[in-house]
Amino acid sequence: MASELSRDEIEEIRDVFELFDFWDGRDGEVDAFKTGHMLYCLGMNPTLETVRKNGGTDKLGEKAYKFEEFLPIYSAVSKEKDTGTFADFNEAFKTFDREGQGFISAAEMRHVLTCLGEKLSDEDVDEIIKATDTREDLEGNVKYEDFIQKVLKGPYE
Repeated sequence: MASELSRDEIEEIRDVFELFDFWDGRDGEVDAFKTGHMLYCLGMNPTLETVRKNGGTDKLGEKAYKFEEFLPIYSAVSKEKDTGTFADFNEAFKTFDREGQGFISAAEMRHVLTCLGEKLSDEDVDEIIKATDTREDLEGNVKYEDFIQKVLKGPYE
């Protein structure tokens, strides 16, 4: 699997791995708990389920990887299906759009983001709403198609 990676990719992965190894004490290994964080640094956005399926752990100290062991994890995750398309998210929000007008109440949107699927914290939702400049109309509703487009456009400064 690692042989499918370009020399530039391997060097970028090595840079990230070495940075995390530095934080872990420079022993040539990185705790598997940090798998998701390394993948995020490498431009991926895997779900927690994907990270766990590929060897990530929920607690520090359960296991660790050497660089050569992390390469196949990176390779496998990079081949996984995108975590969501506009159509996927639009369909999810449509479930809460009772009148089919393209709007969902801000309270329902917060509920969806904090309680369903990959659950976000209230702080994360606040940050996303601020970063996407999401505003409610006079009735407390949000046009979810606009919100989805802004989220998928990312990243935010």
